[in-house]
Amino acid sequence: MSDAAEYPALVLKRGEDARLRAGHLWVFSNEVDVKRTPLTAFEPGEIAVILDAAAKPIGVGYVNPNSLICARLVSRGLDHALDRSLIVHRLNVALSLRERLYSEPYYRLVYGESDGLPGLTLDRFGDVIVGQTTTAGMERLKDEITEAVVKALKPQALVWKNDAGIRSLEHLPEYADIGYGELRSPMIVREGGLEFECDPIGGQKTGWFYDQHANRDRLAQYVRGKRVLDVCSYLGGWGLRAAAMGASEVVCVDVSAHAVEQIRRNIDRNNLGDRVTAVKADAFDELKRLREERSRFDVVILDPPAFVKRKKDFAEGRIAYRRLNEMAMQILTRDAILVTCSCSYHMPRNALLDSVQQAARHLDRNVQVLEQLQQSPDHPVHPAIAETEYLKGFICRVLPA
Repeated sequence: MSDAAEYPALVLKRGEDARLRAGHLWVFSNEVDVKRTPLTAFEPGEIAVILDAAAKPIGVGYVNPNSLICARLVSRGLDHALDRSLIVHRLNVALSLRERLYSEPYYRLVYGESDGLPGLTLDRFGDVIVGQTTTAGMERLKDEITEAVVKALKPQALVWKNDAGIRSLEHLPEYADIGYGELRSPMIVREGGLEFECDPIGGQKTGWFYDQHANRDRLAQYVRGKRVLDVCSYLGGWGLRAAAMGASEVVCVDVSAHAVEQIRRNIDRNNLGDRVTAVKADAFDELKRLREERSRFDVVILDPPAFVKRKKDFAEGRIAYRRLNEMAMQILTRDAILVTCSCSYHMPRNALLDSVQQAARHLDRNVQVLEQLQQSPDHPVHPAIAETEYLKGFICRVLPA
């Protein structure tokens, strides 16, 4: 028996272990037998053994009495303590998948629950690792995570990008800083033979959206020789990839001046200035302006931020997706391609497709769905945890009725 047997116990009510035994990793506060094990007895992030009502161990996890999801299971049974050794093992298992998938070290290395480390995200940019902890348990294990990353990967630097709003649900502060080593030069991601400069401290999320890598790989047959508009471009990932795949002209649009400045640097870095331009503008305003000046594009790519961040935002967010798709269709040529995506977990795939279809009918257009898109395989879906599948999209052909 490992040290795990010495952790304090968190006991569940009768029958509340079924979801965990079916593979889920979350415990909600109303599932705990607080008479036997009061949640107030635990410190935020404290490691515990999770027991069913008959006091049989389910496994080892961590507790946060201040959160609706009050515990997360990290390992089943009592064979493993929750320590650096377990984290190193999980890192190596995660690494073996990514090394099978990618020829270069640019990918999401750890995707939380799906990689057995709930509350932890690690993105790899060559010899720089950018991490996020979104739970008190992982925040408390930060030193052990750092040691495990150094042991498994020997990086030049580990940056903690802990400024996500979701941390407030766990009563955690927001910050971004270097946790190990030093950044000696701008952080670079390589994708599709191109190089993109990223900002791990001031940029969005962890600096790059690896979840769209596989989808960007599918662009070539649609963009060759075409005029392309990349809306909500961020660092130009879709647009520059399209240009490298043979698009005749690409316009990248983003509302952030910082992002547009970085797109321009990435255009120069990849010698694509003859075909790619970057425009600072709100997506809706720019689509309206392009329609009014009768601009037309053969391919429009929509990769907006999440419009439905919470369940209660669904109705409003759905209207925003429909409106964005409708405005994009108004600037398409007669036989054109629309790539449309949503990273909102609370926007189901069928609801996104409905938004596209409603937009098409309103404009008297026909849509053919050519390909369905999902997150890249370095963001594996956990079959028992629906929340691990959030990205959805479609490559559509849009025709006159």
